[in-house]
Amino acid sequence: MTIEEILAKLQEIADLGENRSLTEEEVAQYEDLESQLKAAQKTQELRSRQAAYQAPNASLTAGVNVASPKEDDTLERAFTAYLRTGQANADLAELRAQSEGTPSAGGYTVPDGFRTKIIDRMKAFGGIANAAETINTETGQSLQWPTVDDTANVGEIVAEGGTFASGADLTFGTASLGAYTYTAGGAGNNPLRVSIELLQDSAFDIESFVAGKLGERVARLQSTHLVTGDGTGQPKGLVHGLTGVELADDTKGVTYDDLITFIHSVDPAYRNGAVWAFNDQSLAAIKKIKDSHGDPIWRPADADMAVSTGGGVLLGYPVVVDQAFADIDVDNNTVNWGAFGNLSEGYVIRRVRDIQLIVDPITRMASNREVQYAVYARMDAVPQNAHAYVAVTGEQ
Repeated sequence: MTIEEILAKLQEIADLGENRSLTEEEVAQYEDLESQLKAAQKTQELRSRQAAYQAPNASLTAGVNVASPKEDDTLERAFTAYLRTGQANADLAELRAQSEGTPSAGGYTVPDGFRTKIIDRMKAFGGIANAAETINTETGQSLQWPTVDDTANVGEIVAEGGTFASGADLTFGTASLGAYTYTAGGAGNNPLRVSIELLQDSAFDIESFVAGKLGERVARLQSTHLVTGDGTGQPKGLVHGLTGVELADDTKGVTYDDLITFIHSVDPAYRNGAVWAFNDQSLAAIKKIKDSHGDPIWRPADADMAVSTGGGVLLGYPVVVDQAFADIDVDNNTVNWGAFGNLSEGYVIRRVRDIQLIVDPITRMASNREVQYAVYARMDAVPQNAHAYVAVTGEQ
């Protein structure tokens, strides 16, 4: 059969599943036709290559205008085909997930290009993930992460030939960084579903679409844990369990004087590189604070500021917008609705490089003509220097 005839028969079998489940015999016929299709496509490719070799003056043509060597894209093409069909081939062997430290549900560890698209989408989601220190590891083995605060120690003057009269050694603590497994799709969520008609459109950028949607789903849950996670079965959040710096007077709301208090609650050693962190609703309220001339104390970000934080500049410090923070609650000192300080010094995020992807072309194909996608990504986070930042809260 020709490629066109095989495709027509595949479509006929798929159409049988519009209103019922396919029988085992029909599924077997479909899979046999798939094998024939792959063989026919490979044969066609070989014939085209052979024809090129035998073309008149082929050797002369090959010697003219030789392009630079092309990077081998076999793996990327194989992965794209896997996204569209759910059918793996030998080129994906090196992507087989090792599943160390995470429950394996089959699937493959994604190639670097696809992983980058997922991570970029997660970063674009914004928030604390862009302000904290981030480390990437190849595996998910537990890490003992050092913590230290030396702000209370100072030097001393020693007479010639004298000895130290006092002093203190650096005292290191430790924080353990594991690797919690996050999934987008699968148990507890509806998997990402894409129609077969869209997947069959070669102009559809399946990699960018799947990476963007799955990355956003994972980022939405991770951002919540990075701010308020309780550290039990999930990362410990930036402001969880901290005693926040309170407002001076809850009847006045957040004032200029309160913001100054927040700033100076952080040691000057950590204010270089400090940022604010609020949700958008809280930032909107703070933007309305004006100086004695009636000018807002908030400013849009300029070229010298970290515009990627997304929230402009408040009293000289960039603002990070993270929707996982609670709204301002002026008369409740148990709700930490913001933070100020050097978050890259105070908080660390650990990500594991091997992101695992599952493609399911069977479950929804017969009844809905859809392919399902789920992704598994591992991450943990923990405060590493509680003196580098403060949480801000309402008045008791």
